[in-house]
Amino acid sequence: MQKQTRRIAVWDVLIRLCHLALLVAVALAFYTTKTDGAPFLFPIEVHAQAGYVILGLVVFRVLWGLVGSRYARFSTFLYSPTRTTDYVRALMKRQEPRYASHNPLGGWMVVLLLLSLGFQALSGLFLSDDIFFQGPLNGWVERDLSRDLARLHALNSDLLLILIGVHVAGVALHGAKGEGLMAAMVTGVKRFARPPVDEAPAVHSATTQRLCAVGALLVAAGVSGWLWFA
Repeated sequence: MQKQTRRIAVWDVLIRLCHLALLVAVALAFYTTKTDGAPFLFPIEVHAQAGYVILGLVVFRVLWGLVGSRYARFSTFLYSPTRTTDYVRALMKRQEPRYASHNPLGGWMVVLLLLSLGFQALSGLFLSDDIFFQGPLNGWVERDLSRDLARLHALNSDLLLILIGVHVAGVALHGAKGEGLMAAMVTGVKRFARPPVDEAPAVHSATTQRLCAVGALLVAAGVSGWLWFA
């Protein structure tokens, strides 16, 4: 007898588009520094522009994590150390509960990724190669500080690759368990045989959510646009 499943709308369209845009922008940023940057004439400029987009997307994700839809909010998927430890124990026993939003480990991975992405984009604003590129905020800091930030920028790029690798491995692991995270990031819908432990109603009306979305998008676009044309 086939099990009945429930379909729950988890990730709204803005979260899914933000995730896709971050994927493209981060890939472009790495491509323009880890390769010869072909076919771009000035790869460093493209790298910087990708960084401006990343910073805008991080700003949007932080704002949406505060005022967005139910399962996009940090308050939904950030758990205490005790709750996170309990989840790890259950995971090791293959008895972990299902979550509509991110599970406790996944939630903290989101925070680490946002922090790393945010630092990478912000630190890049103060850098200069003394030849082709000068960040829009390079003139705000002394040369020594700019060089220190450049070293941290390089180190954090390696950390970011590690975090992305762990994130992908986690998605693959849960996919192997039948959770279907990849499909959910496309459709926004997850299927559950039993109610998830974090199931809850919407936090505000559709009209309020639209107003919050417009506000968050305008702020994020303003940040990226100002840096792009600075």
